[in-house]
Amino acid sequence: MLQEDTVDKVKEVITQDVWGSVKEFLNWGFHFGSGKEKIHITIGTFLLIIFSFILVHRLLLISRRIVTKKLPEDDSNKFNSIFTFLKYLIYILVVIAVLSASGVDVTVFLTASAALFVGLGFALQTLFQDVLSGIFIILDQTLHIGDIIEFDDGKVGRVFDIKLRTTRALTRDDKVIVIPNHKFLTEKVYNWTQNHKTTRESVSVGVAYGSDTARVSQLLLKSLEGQEGVLKHPEPFVLFEDFGDSALQFSVYFFTSNSFADPRIKSDLRFKIDELFKENAISIPFPQREVHLYNKKE
Repeated sequence: MLQEDTVDKVKEVITQDVWGSVKEFLNWGFHFGSGKEKIHITIGTFLLIIFSFILVHRLLLISRRIVTKKLPEDDSNKFNSIFTFLKYLIYILVVIAVLSASGVDVTVFLTASAALFVGLGFALQTLFQDVLSGIFIILDQTLHIGDIIEFDDGKVGRVFDIKLRTTRALTRDDKVIVIPNHKFLTEKVYNWTQNHKTTRESVSVGVAYGSDTARVSQLLLKSLEGQEGVLKHPEPFVLFEDFGDSALQFSVYFFTSNSFADPRIKSDLRFKIDELFKENAISIPFPQREVHLYNKKE
């Protein structure tokens, strides 16, 4: 009986020594600052931060899989962009929460870094503006992969990638244009395919005065027959636009589901119109001016 009591006491002493050593190790740490602003971060706090990071990371992955499981690929990619931004924000909040729970006065950090935050705020103002604009674009669905957009400078591109900070589009010259997202909120951008993929296009031409206008209309509609990229429905139509200075102005309107290839389609139509007009003796006049000369009598 005495031996058992001795063994239990030895175990208790060993346990207390081990736990005391572990506790002493976990309480060992680093000191920053002095006086009331002195900050003490222990190894235990550091390990707790790592454990919290791992736990939160796992939970975020599970939540992302649950949300994106039934989403289309396009919407899933957009959600992942927002998720990346929110993930880092949550990590920062976790660090602050762990430090606060460990007895560290986080206000000291915030006060000491206030000037730094202000400086970074000015330096990264455009970056934050792009990120917030990217979130708005993704949430309100103002832009989608495959949309055809045009800027005020006349550049046209097909969107193929929407990220949190930038959007990338392929131009008709097969060049990639990288667009900061804030431009979609601060500048005028035309989205040709916002409502649907079909757009209305036109080709204008002038004919000589005295031409058979009904025949001109028929030939313009005939030029669309068999043209690749031109839709039969909605039906094309011709408008007699105006009586110009040197010609009668006509425009043939058609619909296409491939407005990105619009220049090539219009070029083919102009070739056909020119050929049909020559076959039917319809002339396309050039600008003319009449000059009257008067002799001044002395």
